[in-house]
Amino acid sequence: MGRRARDRRRQQQQRQERGSDSGGGGDQAGWAGGYPEIVKENELFERYYRELGIVPDGEWGDFMAALREPLPATLRITGYRSHAREILHCLKEKYFKELEDLEVDGQKVEMPQSLSWYPEELAWHTNLSRKILRKSPQLEKFHQFLVSETECGNISRQEAVSMIPPLLLNVNPHHKILDMCAAPGSKTAQLIEMLHADMNDPFPKGFVIANDVDNKRCYLLVHQAKRLNSPCIMVVNHDASSIPNLQIDVDGRKEVLFYDRILCDVPCSGDGTMRKNIDVWKKWTTQNSLQLHGLQLRIATRGVEQLAEGGRMVYSTCSLNPIENEAVIASLLEKSQGALELADVSSELPGLKRMPGITKWKVMLKDGQWLEEWKDVPSNRQTQIRPTMFPVKDEEKLKAMNLERCFRILPHHQNTGGFFVAVLIKKSPMPWNKRQPKVHQKLPQRTGDAEVTAANSDNGSEHINEEPTLDENEESKKKQELQNSDTEQSKKEGVCGPPPSKKMKLFGFKEDPFVFLPEDDPLFLPIQKFYALDPSFPKMNLLTRTQEGKKRQLYMVSKELRNVLLNNSEKMKVINTGIKVWSRNSDGEQFGCAFRLAQEGIYTLYPFIHERIINVCIEDVKILLTQENPFLSKFSSETQKKVKDMENLMIFSALYCCVVGKGRHHSVPLCPGMRDFIT
Repeated sequence: MGRRARDRRRQQQQRQERGSDSGGGGDQAGWAGGYPEIVKENELFERYYRELGIVPDGEWGDFMAALREPLPATLRITGYRSHAREILHCLKEKYFKELEDLEVDGQKVEMPQSLSWYPEELAWHTNLSRKILRKSPQLEKFHQFLVSETECGNISRQEAVSMIPPLLLNVNPHHKILDMCAAPGSKTAQLIEMLHADMNDPFPKGFVIANDVDNKRCYLLVHQAKRLNSPCIMVVNHDASSIPNLQIDVDGRKEVLFYDRILCDVPCSGDGTMRKNIDVWKKWTTQNSLQLHGLQLRIATRGVEQLAEGGRMVYSTCSLNPIENEAVIASLLEKSQGALELADVSSELPGLKRMPGITKWKVMLKDGQWLEEWKDVPSNRQTQIRPTMFPVKDEEKLKAMNLERCFRILPHHQNTGGFFVAVLIKKSPMPWNKRQPKVHQKLPQRTGDAEVTAANSDNGSEHINEEPTLDENEESKKKQELQNSDTEQSKKEGVCGPPPSKKMKLFGFKEDPFVFLPEDDPLFLPIQKFYALDPSFPKMNLLTRTQEGKKRQLYMVSKELRNVLLNNSEKMKVINTGIKVWSRNSDGEQFGCAFRLAQEGIYTLYPFIHERIINVCIEDVKILLTQENPFLSKFSSETQKKVKDMENLMIFSALYCCVVGKGRHHSVPLCPGMRDFIT
């Protein structure tokens, strides 16, 4: 046995001894999911927030007690799925009823509770820890159900307060949405669900562009988004504070893409997450907020620049600190010069307990020294402490900002984490984005080989610019024309590759290009014929991830995302987009179609498929769901007859994902090249 293994075993024995000495405290810790070896104390934290007064009088004890308790587990039922109501019914009538009057180790199991402020009872929380879930067969079944439904996208594990920002965006299916700091993706998933509120429309006009600066976290984001099988999501990898302006083609002319909704959930110190990230207790210091303030302000500023007039941006953090919250919003409002206003959302999400934003706060240095105004900052600290960190002194300006319209979630009010939210409305372009009038210049005066231009500047200075020779002009013009022709040719071929290394230096994996299928691509004709696709099928939105060689997968994006891809391939680093709709299967070539339906694309393709679909009864559906690769003889005689009547169909798809529809009969699309031969 190695030294590390011996140390681990010794530590485990010591913990067990401590548990037995405390008279059964180990079991109680299991119920609480507790961390007995960690001291949840931070004197500076308590001193700081007591002084700021963000907690109402008489509630400080409850506030600190809540922070020391473990956070309840919360889950959200995927809202846009047609069977969300069935999942909810199954939870309430089957699994929750089994938990009634259930006792484990002499303690009554606490029933899961719905979040009162979340619409349609689609979000729930429970205090059951993993240790307790494993102690009872009924709880184990409940746990397995949650895991399986999470894997297939019907349920998402998400902290309660994290669900608030997407709800306050008021998303409609036609909205163009930017999620600036999206990883790990739980809020992005909510946004996608809202886009697909109408399940009868497989291609809503809106889309979500989900961005994150961390290349590795982008792939976690892709994993979250793929569970929802949407053709309207694109994952990109950029620094949110300098995310590029994108262009789209509108009736043959290029226009800047402005977003209808922006989610700006910025990186923060995270002291509102103490209940689940217990390391914050020992690592917390005011320095974290001071270092992040500038980045948060830059990201929020970039967000409002890209917001459409009349659009809505939600700024949020999982921090309680006004330096990261009200200070950022106040600075943004001040420099917007009336272009932005805080929305009053006090009537939205009824049942959610919240505290209004504050208008007065102070800055504390790492050593505990308080600063009330910018003039109090020592000269040697003025690079770390910025004027934007302090509250506005002008009472008239402060009143016009309506900072009380921001709100803060305190952990002890509804047994949640801490959180801050501000909803901004853009009324007009930002002052620095308004087009400035052209400066009138005098006619250039030729002086030898140089050109002297008198500019209308305040100091009357002259700018001397060398005039390029005719040959240089011609050469630069040719280069520009060559670059433009290359870009246009790439667009015509439908190739959206990664940006050139000179234009964008980003770390991470090199992504394959996104290549749209040409209109006359022979690959599509057999697919169209085999599945009898409707003439309205948007084949121009099909793409592959390979420019040369055999195409193995076909993906689909919405028309709007196609527009974004084709016009911005050199500006963006796209990690992933689209939904897989067909996969190559060499066995299918003998039946006239080399591509089978992909599980992820069933809901997208189903409205366009007119052949290779049979209706089956519920008993056949149960066979598909419970048996692996069942032979045709296992199904009802009616189903067997329908399958055998199909021309050129010698193979039956037993993928349960292909079962769609409602009622007593269910539709099953059939694909070529599956493994189960009809016998």
